[in-house]
Amino acid sequence: MQKDGNDGQNTKESKWKNQDAIYLFELQKFLDIVENVNDEELRKEIIAQMLKCDKRVTQLAETIFQELKKQ
Repeated sequence: MQKDGNDGQNTKESKWKNQDAIYLFELQKFLDIVENVNDEELRKEIIAQMLKCDKRVTQLAETIFQELKKQ
């Protein structure tokens, strides 16, 4: 997986998301479902793609939060 060098900052900024019970529930539900995929390589690809999508949505939300703070 590609690293952008901001992992520490991203973790700090996305704290709001990682404390949300519904987000954590849905994430666990996803992981439980994908655990049933028998093909190990496919399972890894599915998880990696979901993480990329999650990272992008988090980045978009953080940008919106920063813009709202400026107003």
